[in-house]
Amino acid sequence: MGLTWKERAFTALLGAAAVSGLTTLILFLVEATNVLLPADTKFGIVFDAGSSHTSLFVYQWLANKENDTGVVSQALACRAKGPGISSYASDPAQAGESLQGCLEEALALIPKAKHQQTPMFLGATGGMRLLSQKNSSQAEDVFTAVSQALSRSPVAFWGAELLAGQDEGALGWVTINYVLGLLVQYSFSGEWIQPLEGTLVGALDMGGASTQITFVPGGPILDTTTQATFRLYGTEHSVYTHSYLCFGRDQMLSRLLAGLVQSSPSLLVRHPCYHSGYRGTLALAPLYGSPCVQAAAPRDLGQNLTVEGTGNPGACVAAIRGLFNFSSCDGRGDCAFDSVYQPPVRGQFYVEASSPGQDGQLRDYCASGLYILTLLLEGYGFSQETWGGIEFREQAGGTDIGWTLGYMLNLTSLIPAEAPAQWRAQSYGVWVAGVVFLVLTLTAILGATVVQLWLRD
Repeated sequence: MGLTWKERAFTALLGAAAVSGLTTLILFLVEATNVLLPADTKFGIVFDAGSSHTSLFVYQWLANKENDTGVVSQALACRAKGPGISSYASDPAQAGESLQGCLEEALALIPKAKHQQTPMFLGATGGMRLLSQKNSSQAEDVFTAVSQALSRSPVAFWGAELLAGQDEGALGWVTINYVLGLLVQYSFSGEWIQPLEGTLVGALDMGGASTQITFVPGGPILDTTTQATFRLYGTEHSVYTHSYLCFGRDQMLSRLLAGLVQSSPSLLVRHPCYHSGYRGTLALAPLYGSPCVQAAAPRDLGQNLTVEGTGNPGACVAAIRGLFNFSSCDGRGDCAFDSVYQPPVRGQFYVEASSPGQDGQLRDYCASGLYILTLLLEGYGFSQETWGGIEFREQAGGTDIGWTLGYMLNLTSLIPAEAPAQWRAQSYGVWVAGVVFLVLTLTAILGATVVQLWLRD
């Protein structure tokens, strides 16, 4: 049986009211959303110029900050093509050119209206530290070329600098504790709170040229040269930190091989860390090009070296231990190796370890693994009881672990916060949308009630 004309009219009226109400609500919500969009979002670009490669990171945060420090998130990570900028010592212009691809990605992500107010910084680490020691003039040329290339971009270039090892370690500590929510958290009540000091974790960074350890010790730091202090989110943090140049993965492998060459009577070297059956040749000259390699070089560096693997883990560990000076810390409870002061490790640690590059060989895996084990147990002093507190990660919470985010967090404390008028606009926009929705709903209900009474007549 078909609907009567009154029932059809009632249905049409209800449909029109619903469509009208929904359309109006959408329009108001769109307007409110436009107000809610963080138009005051700020951006920052940081280049991490490491020994083996360069990475670019884009970070973003709202101008309205928590206790003078921005709440920062990672918006982009890009690995530049080619090796680290220290590899372009003989052709510095290529160092700047190698960064352009990632920079273009960053500029495409950041709104053009934000370009001029976006700070950009390049920090160079272990590879450039070694080049500065070997040839300071070449290092300056590389920095000049990189600065010239980056200064031509539309963003605010803040400079290219050599990052001190202590800063690299300390800023890495800031990064990992931030991404784990241990520096600041957003509570259910809508307030930012600082977690307890005892929950902070330590940071271990094992790069290609250097390695860093940073943590909050259980007592006072007796050597102030190993102390770094930060004030973030209204709280001051004091950490122990030290960087060991020449103890990164790549430099360790070079030092290990050079030591075996020195103890071999010929240019045929039997390598205990390489797997049995391996045989390869390599040029001698590049092996002795690093300041980290202190072993005496053969007279004729133009020759090639033949390396055979023997697959002997015991001999491999013995050769690796020879890279450390453990005896300098005998009888000292606050010493790591090479006479370096270090309090006993404490708490949980996160490790960012350098993985083999695209040209990495299976032959190096055994040496790398045993080296990390030796460094952690005999060098830094981890034990069977504390080993369970170590986690190996490249990311945490979707954010890359390294010094760059820590640098940006520290940088945001230097950027003034804007007036919080936009938050009042946001609240107003949401309030208006809610009121309109309520009015429309009541109107529709009232209209439906009137029509129902009319149909009864």
